[in-house]
Amino acid sequence: MIIDTHCHLDDSRYKEDLEEVLERAKDKGVERYIIPGADPQTLERAFEIAQKYENVYFAVGIHPYDAMHYDRSKLEPFVSHPKCVAIGECGLDYSRLPEDQKKREACKNLQKEVFADQILWAKALKKPLIVHIREASIDSLALLEQYAGAEGGVLHCYNADEQLLKLAERNFYFGIGGVLTFQNARKLIEVYPKIPKERLLIETDAPYLTPHPHRGERNEPAYTTFIAEKMSALSGLPREEIEAITTQNAYRLFGI
Repeated sequence: MIIDTHCHLDDSRYKEDLEEVLERAKDKGVERYIIPGADPQTLERAFEIAQKYENVYFAVGIHPYDAMHYDRSKLEPFVSHPKCVAIGECGLDYSRLPEDQKKREACKNLQKEVFADQILWAKALKKPLIVHIREASIDSLALLEQYAGAEGGVLHCYNADEQLLKLAERNFYFGIGGVLTFQNARKLIEVYPKIPKERLLIETDAPYLTPHPHRGERNEPAYTTFIAEKMSALSGLPREEIEAITTQNAYRLFGI
């Protein structure tokens, strides 16, 4: 069995064929799904999907790209629902900052403020975090070490920064997705063996980051099998064992 711990099933690209997407995934052994909260505008849709399908869960949070729209009061009505299993995806992303230095610093400070608030919120609720980090490892690590609770979380779409591996000791897991199958994933392939197997999760980030051999197409949870196969090849473990390990890790982290 596979759990796709990060798939944006609330994305408009699944509006017409979500049922078929879930059927294809089921045929490949995918049994559970977690929809991360990234865009407040689609949160209601994520909630509706989780309500409709017994094996779909969701998280509540806001992506760093949308930090300027963060309003916790609009998110709070959803977090008490039993199928809300995490806070996020939240974090820091410095890849699209303005060129002007003052504006860059202002954007960074806003992202850090919003991220810190969501970390503290997760800690108060005793829920794990779903963390997005891009070109911001040092600041992200500092905030997580300062504020994160014992519930830990997952570094979504792990960016292969070796210094972040120390978070494994603070109950953080590492989401492995389609990037592992890319030809230019040399850095992740080098770091992957250093991740404790009891801290590995499988995710697609669907509809994004489609694994080889389907790059360029819309991603979907059925493609977790390609990720599991690559993890198996790199680990020297049977694919079935990779699936069992990551499934148990997901159960442990998210309590599902």
